[in-house]
Amino acid sequence: MKLAFTTLGCPQWDMETIVAKAAEYGYDGIDMRGLQEQMNVYEAHPFAAGLKETRDRLQAGGLALSCFSSSIKLAAQVKDEDLREELERYAELCGTFDTRYIRVFGGGLFGRERAEALAVARERLAWMEPIARQANVRLMVETHDDWIRCEDMLALVDGTSPDAVGVLWDVHHPNRMLGELPEHTWATLGDRIGYTHWKDSLPTGEGKETHRYTLMGEGDIPLAQIAAVLRQGGYDGWCTLEWEKRWFPDIAEPEVAFPQYVQYMRQLLAER
Repeated sequence: MKLAFTTLGCPQWDMETIVAKAAEYGYDGIDMRGLQEQMNVYEAHPFAAGLKETRDRLQAGGLALSCFSSSIKLAAQVKDEDLREELERYAELCGTFDTRYIRVFGGGLFGRERAEALAVARERLAWMEPIARQANVRLMVETHDDWIRCEDMLALVDGTSPDAVGVLWDVHHPNRMLGELPEHTWATLGDRIGYTHWKDSLPTGEGKETHRYTLMGEGDIPLAQIAAVLRQGGYDGWCTLEWEKRWFPDIAEPEVAFPQYVQYMRQLLAER
């Protein structure tokens, strides 16, 4: 399995620093989710006018771009044209950087019946699939927001082409939010899981925040159990740290969390 981090965890770093630190810490790749003040990275200089420089820098560091993490929400109450533009822009970048994955969200229900939101999301996947297939990329729908439960995610991706649409298993959310066992998640979604996000946390039981993020191994998410499930299932893809520093500025700095993740995960993934 290969290790990456999302740039959600280093919102102050420029692209030069991101690449240098990823190489220094021993990562295999980088998952682009924002770059400094710009969330749509295709609008940032390193992915617009500075494309060649960015490619050369990544190659020199021996790094891949594992995924472009978009803001696309399949069930969102927005115009299709806006989603299409974002998807096409990321698909173009995938071709430039030989990146296989684009992350998308299912999106919130916002008071709608699940069946209504599901119909909207599946209708959009129907026209997104050909775009993904033409670009040789795979849309990865994350276990997030109102699509954390594995049965709900299965209903969303069922009927789509596995080569064009897969599941991004955020290994934290189903367990923390729902108490879903990793074995159950894999039994339901394993043949569609093609990418993973990792983080650890502890419950708080206070107010709206149900948990606080911790460094890997310092929380109570069953990380060893999850790693064992992935190994037994034959998963050999990306294990990406999603350190949510952009949204939770009080958590540890990337200079602490990023190297600690590599050290912890190399040991965890080596265990049998």
